[in-house]
Amino acid sequence: MLTVGSPFPAFKCHANVGPAAESMTLISNESAKGKWSVFVFYPKDFTFICPTELVDFNKRLKDFADRDTVVYGASTDNEYSHLAWCQQHSDLKNLKYPLLAAQKLSADLGILDPVESVCLRATYVVDPNGIIQWCCANALSVGRSTDEVLRVIDALQSDELCPCNWKKGDAFIKV
Repeated sequence: MLTVGSPFPAFKCHANVGPAAESMTLISNESAKGKWSVFVFYPKDFTFICPTELVDFNKRLKDFADRDTVVYGASTDNEYSHLAWCQQHSDLKNLKYPLLAAQKLSADLGILDPVESVCLRATYVVDPNGIIQWCCANALSVGRSTDEVLRVIDALQSDELCPCNWKKGDAFIKV
């Protein structure tokens, strides 16, 4: 699994945003050039934990935008599966960020479950220079915390020493 300090792999992925067929697009490293990026990898479309995460990230898009950060969902499913899922699942009909068909990207990152051959529930925070600054991978059965991703972005963007459980507004460590 690629980790902190590594360049995020170059990629071009087909994607869609929400339930409209005309929302099909192509996303690459150039799509968010100069911004922070969060990649939310999930195992499969049409599952149970995944929509809870995708919906929560969608609800918090303004919080990410306030941090000059764009959000991408991604799995090994293709863009047509993403589209059908957004059309079928009432909670995903208002999804405002792209779901990437990230088959090659998932392999390049080394985040494929060795048994299921689907993405681990991995999260990557990538800085504006394309360098991985934080990553986390959960078991397939455990959802992630949007609050924790935002907390980590705040800490990274502070460029300060942040103690355990630090939150924006808390004191930094001074040496």
